[in-house]
Amino acid sequence: MLASCSSKPPKSLVTPRPPVSIEPLPGKSALSKEPVRGVWLTTVSRLDWPPVSSVNVSSPALRISLQKKALTDKLDKLKTLGINTVFFQVKPDGTALWASKILPWSDMMTGKIGEDPGYDPLQFMLDEAHKRGMKVHAWFNPYRVSVNTKPSTVAELNKTLTLNPASVFVLHRDWIRTASDRFVLDPGIPEARDWITSIVAEVVAHYPVDGVQFDDYFYAESPGSSLNDNLTFQRYGKGFASKADWRRNNTQQLIEQVSRTIKQMKPDVEFGVSPAGVWRNASHDPAGSDTRGAAAYDESYADTRRWVQQGLLDYIAPQLYWPFSRQAARYDVLAHWWADVVKPTHTRLYIGIALYKVGEPSKNEPDWMINGGVPELKKQLDMNESVPQINGTILFRENYLNQPQTQQAVNYLRSRWGS
Repeated sequence: MLASCSSKPPKSLVTPRPPVSIEPLPGKSALSKEPVRGVWLTTVSRLDWPPVSSVNVSSPALRISLQKKALTDKLDKLKTLGINTVFFQVKPDGTALWASKILPWSDMMTGKIGEDPGYDPLQFMLDEAHKRGMKVHAWFNPYRVSVNTKPSTVAELNKTLTLNPASVFVLHRDWIRTASDRFVLDPGIPEARDWITSIVAEVVAHYPVDGVQFDDYFYAESPGSSLNDNLTFQRYGKGFASKADWRRNNTQQLIEQVSRTIKQMKPDVEFGVSPAGVWRNASHDPAGSDTRGAAAYDESYADTRRWVQQGLLDYIAPQLYWPFSRQAARYDVLAHWWADVVKPTHTRLYIGIALYKVGEPSKNEPDWMINGGVPELKKQLDMNESVPQINGTILFRENYLNQPQTQQAVNYLRSRWGS
């Protein structure tokens, strides 16, 4: 750590962002008639792809062919299930799954940060999905730099100092904080937000993506590992009544500038966010939902409802990961609440549902076990198709389609959505 702090970091390779105008946003992209039937495909920790077994094989050629085959096999299966949109995690942390001039290559492909995987995973995904008539949204985790803070991770990140591009961890050590036992960027630093925007701009400029999505990790803290941004607040927080208001404004600014940047570059590329399912609970705010869950507004400092009202998003995909019977956060209560939020706007509503819970024993949510979870899944899909404001469903996450406990549900999806 000390060694990396004492030498002057090399100059950052941030591509300049297009100037952000304060003109109204250009018109939204043409509405797709077909409802979204989507799936999230995760690359962080190789949860869905690439296969862990592909990384340590003897030859790069074999690794590449295993990774490509694993992905095309997945896309073939998704196609038979009637999935038409893949939300592909291209930035799982401070690394990239595309040929970036800002971020080093992801170690998810090769086991080593910065090592060229020998092909461009994002381009390959786009080519193969588009060939099958499926859309691809590039999914970014905006602030995460690493999934842990182990000495071995620090050593790996420090080793990127000689690479071009190096990790933000060594280029901008002053932007890095610890939260939820991970290295993250401090969202209160304007240059860090500009840097994230430039990363999105790079992908939108160079790849034919159909959309861009941010997940729910804005301010990601845990009780034992909060983000220490006291000094940042002292520097930038003047004029705000509370640190919470200032934090929400930081998240707001990121969403505004990313939205404008995408629309100025390619108006037809959709921009969406997939936040925690609860905006605010009615106990805290009369405009909130009749729920008792962790709220994005209060815990991630993300005023997700406001972004919809201001027209900053083409779509919002709240994660409604509960069954109808979960009193603290009922699926139907939240689906109707979000439908009312989008009703007067042009923002489309896709609902994220909990494929990962299907077939799993749960004391609080036994419904996921009844008949392999099919009756609960059917109720949720029926609601999504009957409420006019709901324009689609996204399953979390791809690899659960391949697990033994979900097979009844997968067969049901195939019979309902498949061709």
